Amino acid sequence: MQLRNHVEWALHCAAVLAALPEGHYLAARHLAELHGVPREYLAKALQALSQAGLVETTLGPTGGYRLARAPHAITFLDIVEAVEGKASSFECTEIRKNNPCRAKNTRPIKPCSIAAVMWKADKAWRDSLRETRLSDLIGMVQNEVDPETLKKTIIWISERI
Repeated sequence: MQLRNHVEWALHCAAVLAALPEGHYLAARHLAELHGVPREYLAKALQALSQAGLVETTLGPTGGYRLARAPHAITFLDIVEAVEGKASSFECTEIRKNNPCRAKNTRPIKPCSIAAVMWKADKAWRDSLRETRLSDLIGMVQNEVDPETLKKTIIWISERI
């Protein structure tokens, strides 16, 4: 399975928005610049987050995006499903019914074993994403990003809100 790059972009943008001071917005153009991605394509990811009620927007010179809920109330799964949808990552098309050795006009009684394994894996993946919240990123980022880069990024964002 390969998720579209919109998922990565949406997750990074949500992480940045989670760090904004209360009541502030960050423009899509600034989010695009910060992440080095095309604004037009990023807008689609942000629109998906907005339609899912994860971010709110405002227009005007100080307009942009901010989280619609607290970071602890938004999971990675919320963001992935907003961008990619809620459908399973695996769709069984029952190709086993095409087996020329199978008796004509019979249908399998049990679900496909391959589909069962894939659906179980999809559920485990979603459960893992459901357990990770945007608020969990705070400690991760502080441990992974060097302090100087983090400081410069905070200043960069502060100058644009």
